[in-house]
Amino acid sequence: MGEKAVGMTNLEKGGQQGLPLFETNERDKKDAYRRKVKSIKQAVVLTGAFTFLSIWGAFGTEIKAAFSDPSTVELDETGPWASSEIRLGRLSASEAEKLFLSVPSPASALKTSKDFSDVPHLGGSPADFEQAKSILKIFQHELGISQGSKIPLFDAGSVESQSSTLGIVNATAPRAWIDTYYPILNTPLERELQVIGEDGTVAWDADVEEVGDVADPAGEFAKTIGAWHGLSKAGDVTGKLVYVNYGSKEDFDELAAKGVNLTGTIAIARYGGLFRGLKVKGAQEAGAIGIVIYSDPRDDGSVTIANGYAPYPAGPARNPSSVQRGSVQFLSKYPGDPSTPGYPAYPNATREDSLNIPSIPSLPISWNNAQKLLAEIPNFDYALDGAQSNRNIRLKNDVDVKVTPIWNTMAVIPGHVKQEIVLLGCHRDAWVLGAADPTSGTTAIVEIVKGLGTLMKKGWKPLRTLVIASWDAEEPGLIGSTEYGEDFHDFLRDHVVAYLNVDVATKGSRFQVGGSPSLGHLIRQVALDIPHPTKANKTLWDARTDAGPLTGPKTVNLSGRSVEEIGADHYAEQLLMEEFAKPDSLNIRPLGSGSDYTVFLQRIGIASYDGGFGGTYTDPVYHYHSVYDSQRFQELYSDPGFVRHVAVSKFLGLVTLRLLQPPLLPLNTTQYALELGNYLEKVKTSASKLSVDADFSGLEKAIVSVQDASQELDRVKVKAVKRLEKAIKDLEKHKKHHCTHSRWAKAANWVRKMFGVHKHHEHHDHHAAPAPRFCLAAADRTPAAAEEDFGKHKLPKRVRRVMKAAQAVIAINKKLSSFERGFINPEGIKDREWYRNLVVAPGKWTGYGATTFPALSEAIEIEKNATLVEYEIQRLRTQLVHLADNLQS
Repeated sequence: MGEKAVGMTNLEKGGQQGLPLFETNERDKKDAYRRKVKSIKQAVVLTGAFTFLSIWGAFGTEIKAAFSDPSTVELDETGPWASSEIRLGRLSASEAEKLFLSVPSPASALKTSKDFSDVPHLGGSPADFEQAKSILKIFQHELGISQGSKIPLFDAGSVESQSSTLGIVNATAPRAWIDTYYPILNTPLERELQVIGEDGTVAWDADVEEVGDVADPAGEFAKTIGAWHGLSKAGDVTGKLVYVNYGSKEDFDELAAKGVNLTGTIAIARYGGLFRGLKVKGAQEAGAIGIVIYSDPRDDGSVTIANGYAPYPAGPARNPSSVQRGSVQFLSKYPGDPSTPGYPAYPNATREDSLNIPSIPSLPISWNNAQKLLAEIPNFDYALDGAQSNRNIRLKNDVDVKVTPIWNTMAVIPGHVKQEIVLLGCHRDAWVLGAADPTSGTTAIVEIVKGLGTLMKKGWKPLRTLVIASWDAEEPGLIGSTEYGEDFHDFLRDHVVAYLNVDVATKGSRFQVGGSPSLGHLIRQVALDIPHPTKANKTLWDARTDAGPLTGPKTVNLSGRSVEEIGADHYAEQLLMEEFAKPDSLNIRPLGSGSDYTVFLQRIGIASYDGGFGGTYTDPVYHYHSVYDSQRFQELYSDPGFVRHVAVSKFLGLVTLRLLQPPLLPLNTTQYALELGNYLEKVKTSASKLSVDADFSGLEKAIVSVQDASQELDRVKVKAVKRLEKAIKDLEKHKKHHCTHSRWAKAANWVRKMFGVHKHHEHHDHHAAPAPRFCLAAADRTPAAAEEDFGKHKLPKRVRRVMKAAQAVIAINKKLSSFERGFINPEGIKDREWYRNLVVAPGKWTGYGATTFPALSEAIEIEKNATLVEYEIQRLRTQLVHLADNLQS
């Protein structure tokens, strides 16, 4: 076949062509030379600059116009690059966003929600495994991945599992698989809760299970998965009952200060204010032999039976027979498999004694049962006075403990820059049906995958690689994500630039976001670009102040009340973010723990995000971890029309795209550096209130040095982008070269070697023509090394300029993505060394909420130890000085 010229217009329609680096016909030498010059320039532009095929779209209309001139592109189907699958028919960044936003729909989201909340799917159960395979099929279908005859199911630690993740940086086509980990889990057996009469007989025997109501089809599953605490201790204990309010550290300290001895008692606490496992820990340390935890309608705001609302499913108030299941792992000690702290739960893993699970039994109970128990305390009026019940209470919790397989379903969309990875995840397992938690999140992930699949069918390929995860066993202790993070710690540290998490996409009316301050501007801008799901002429960002419509006939004053006065676990995110983590200037809250971002943020140091629509005190009561977290509740109360599901899908998908597409990562380290100053002010205030004398001057200087270094990096970023833009424009405009024919042939070979462009004859199963395939085998090579590859001839000057400018952007991106790695200290935080982030961590006695400067804050507020305070000041100062030096290097 003879040579033919093809313009950009044809390429944008999806034509697959080759770049003519060598002559195939006898031509006039002058014309041949001209074509060689243009060919190598185009090859360098398209595959050089670390394969920035989207470079002109990223740098504006001026460059885009320069590259859309048909006279600058000459292609040959028979040339040696014809089978390299280089295709210019991509969407621009703005076109990709527009097309993506057209995909998520209420009808599609509704179907996914129904499909994944139709049966109970506890982590590690057969139903959970079926859903893992269902997600795998969705990934395969939407991303054009061949399903094959055998499920790609691999044991963690196997060669196949290791190569699936470690090989991501060499992937040339989308692929998906399932990793199987083997943690210790438990499931409920016999449980009893009784009042024992003075004669030793049973005076009252509670029904410890939820009571199903046929008005909601979910009611038939009320007893399918028993009402129990995940990772709870087995035991059969009898003792007097003592009310401990929320079971917070402050509550137990107050009881101790009043001379109350809890030894040998059974505590009763209400949900709210802190992670349930820490309630058990507090009771255990106070000497109690058991604890029951209930949901109190006093924490439900205005939507109560007392305020005139019918209980669910007849109305929006709390069903008094509902029970909140949940893990009682000591989350702030360490998450993940209790028997393999810090290392992955392989099938043959060495198991250790678990240090993050209780030593006393516990049970979750309903409000109906709680009322009966509280009535056993004489003259009970919710006072925290240590009053005991007249009669004994018997609590029995029998559980089946065993090594249980769990399944993380993973997918990869390779980008042009394979060394930089964006990780997007949501957990899949639920305590029962989990229509909100986590199926609303799973629904958002599926909608995003469908949108990305649509882009790929149009020839789109991201600049960076995207990894998508459906985590398992999040509910018992963030296990699937934690095991993966421990398994591939170094790989994730070296390559992941951000982790985006969605757990509950919607359960109420208020949009709530949390994340690393470095992601703050990106999060806000995307939320400003997404329309409000229910209000015209407003944006998703405006939904942060929305509230539910249910105030009832009585006015309930909630303003100014603390978590200790109003806390409910179903509002935990809202309460704890407001009370324990004051907003930064962008109104984006720092993350503590409670979902799958924990290992990435708190142990590895990866910028992270988590968010969705949460409940308020005027929303219908969300039945957290109950059978009534159901599809009916979602459709009737949480999100009628499923428009909030769609809004979250569009928002998170757009955040993902804006992390994937631009050459320069949209991470604002200066925003984070400025927040460090706010964190220090909070610490200084605490020290002053507690009369802790400490010298913070060295730490203040270290924070200023980080701020200065980051601001200087901002200036370098602007110059680097302009330099790269100019280098590419100069290369395109250059028309005169003084080099031989053989020199351009050497340049062609160098381009292949330098940027790892390989020939591929096979095509992955996809509906569209195959996208470009690249690897960055030499992404970190210096211009000097490139000169050596090129031989005795120097690289063309303008090629060298492009290379140098591109490498400057690579170096900046590395500094941006590794910024939060600078907070990671291998010694970890005192008494909970698994957590290594010295800037943000879950509170030691909150679990959910974030504590900033955690090691230092706890030395002041909990330890009250001046020597330890000084040690932590110096440790944090050293950490930040090193970070500043790395930014400046």
